Amino acid sequence: MGGIPNSIDEVQALLARQSYVCGRPLATVAFLGLRLGRPLFLEGEAGTGKTEIARALAAGLGRRLIRLQCYEGLDAASAVYEWNFAAQMIAIRAAEAGAGQGAPGRDALRSELFSEEYLVARPLLEAMRPQPGGPPVLLIDEIDRTDAPFEAFLLEALSDFAVTIPELGRIEAPAPPIVVLTSNRTREVHDALKRRCLYHWVDYPDFDRELAILTARAPEASAALSREVVAFVQRLRGEDLFKKPGVAETIDWAKCLLALDVIELSPQVIADTIGALLKYQDDIQRLEGSGAKRLLDELKAGA
Repeated sequence: MGGIPNSIDEVQALLARQSYVCGRPLATVAFLGLRLGRPLFLEGEAGTGKTEIARALAAGLGRRLIRLQCYEGLDAASAVYEWNFAAQMIAIRAAEAGAGQGAPGRDALRSELFSEEYLVARPLLEAMRPQPGGPPVLLIDEIDRTDAPFEAFLLEALSDFAVTIPELGRIEAPAPPIVVLTSNRTREVHDALKRRCLYHWVDYPDFDRELAILTARAPEASAALSREVVAFVQRLRGEDLFKKPGVAETIDWAKCLLALDVIELSPQVIADTIGALLKYQDDIQRLEGSGAKRLLDELKAGA
């Protein structure tokens, strides 16, 4: 099991070993979260690396990653547990078939049906249980997709690091999990939940950091092509787009260019591969025609 890093520099080094390049402010928040046992609340545009830091922390610390993907309508029960109804029905049929032949009575059968044997743990319950290697990293992804009642439940669960199952009672984590919450800010999350956490806004990286990220994630790309790709994406984010490309799209685009044996950017190459960068037709149309050539000309003139 990997121990908790003793300094901010050690956190940066741990993440770097997992090819996650981050600045000192984010490393500081991560270090404090690990040291103080506080959840991290990471907010920012999609594709800026919020989810990936949870994966990098889990891998670097040798802990299990447990992910709760949030969605509209997610309720507390669905996030904690469910009962294996199919297995319960089989047990009921077996009990009915064996009635009068030593089969358990009604009360005994009910107790048996609502036992650990038939319990299916969902992410929050799983994160409260002992794990090989130590407390897991619990990623609560895109919390902004849920609603206020779920936030209130989550606030209570993260305060006590415990959940309650009516049929089994209260289950408390022997050691708190490492919790990372992410939000794309499609709506504001309640202040009470944010106050429980250490907050950090994850912004688009500057040129040097994005180049370092791309070099770590796509080392097979030449230095010249990597610089050209990052410079183009940085300029593209300055355009009036519905959805600016994130770092994830920069990496995807570079890998697409490598798969096509591209040596340098051209308007035709950009037009052919723009779907790796932009995901909305209106944005793609803005770049069609002379748009890509203009950005490329500006890039080369600036270089």
